[in-house]
Amino acid sequence: MAEVARLAGVSVTTVSHVINGTRPASQRTRERVLDAIERTGYRPNTLARALARGGTQSLGLAISGLSNPYFTDVVAAIEGAAGRAGHMLLLGDTREDPEHELRIVRALAERQVDGMLLAPTVGAVEHALPYLESQNVPTVLLDRFVDAPLDQVGCENEGPTAQLVEHLASLGHTRIAMAVGIPGLSTTVERVKGYRDALEQAGLPFDPALIAEGGSQRDRAHDAMLALLDLPDPPTAVVSGNNFMTIGLLRAIAERGLTVPDDIALVAFDDFEWADLFAPRLTVIRQPTAELGSRAVELMLSRLEDPGAAPRRERLEATFVHRNSCGCS
Repeated sequence: MAEVARLAGVSVTTVSHVINGTRPASQRTRERVLDAIERTGYRPNTLARALARGGTQSLGLAISGLSNPYFTDVVAAIEGAAGRAGHMLLLGDTREDPEHELRIVRALAERQVDGMLLAPTVGAVEHALPYLESQNVPTVLLDRFVDAPLDQVGCENEGPTAQLVEHLASLGHTRIAMAVGIPGLSTTVERVKGYRDALEQAGLPFDPALIAEGGSQRDRAHDAMLALLDLPDPPTAVVSGNNFMTIGLLRAIAERGLTVPDDIALVAFDDFEWADLFAPRLTVIRQPTAELGSRAVELMLSRLEDPGAAPRRERLEATFVHRNSCGCS
């Protein structure tokens, strides 16, 4: 900056004001400073400037399944909301591994992010969260809920899953299976509860053999669907616990030469951009991904503004999207 000031014939303070727009300068002065910047190749140290103001204007996001269309949409919403608030987003994939999650949040915290947005793994309470607390990193949890005094935002799970099962039961299905996600996650626990509650409400017995462990993975869901079809009394309908597993279920059904919904009905939790392009079009629960991402950022900005405020836990409404993979015309 001193070299820029010398070439422009102004003070270092004037150079700072021109760069940051903190005080008006004449057009001639601005042109001289900008010309000097171009001649010297000077680049402002954004991190140093932010630290001098008490922050880095950056947020960390630790989340899993970046190849999952649902999480891709959530990340895009968070990045957009953070950018509009003047924050850069630093992203890391937790891989649903608590130890790797800890390494990710540690690396982001060491880069002096102002706050951490986290979709916690099953082991986050024992690993990542104690570390973030020890480092006094403001933290907002999204998508999954844990028993911790933190700001948290996610979608309703029990009621929407029950709605899918109730719809299948109303169509006459009595053997309704479910492909479930990662054991221990709040999303998995709540969706299974919604499934069981709806069976009970419909007067249908719960059969553990109809719970397929899909692990929120395409290939595991594929194998789990094959196992369901091999049962002596296979299901006539299946509920997919998330959209990544839906792909595996569809592949397994097709491999057996079966069709949806003629041979087996299929409904799913999570919508995605091309769900209505399948033949048949998928009946799904649509989560408000844009609202989830923007609300997580809003909670973070509010937490940064008022660190002592009471933690908030928010549930967002999901939408039943009725297409025809359930067997309806």
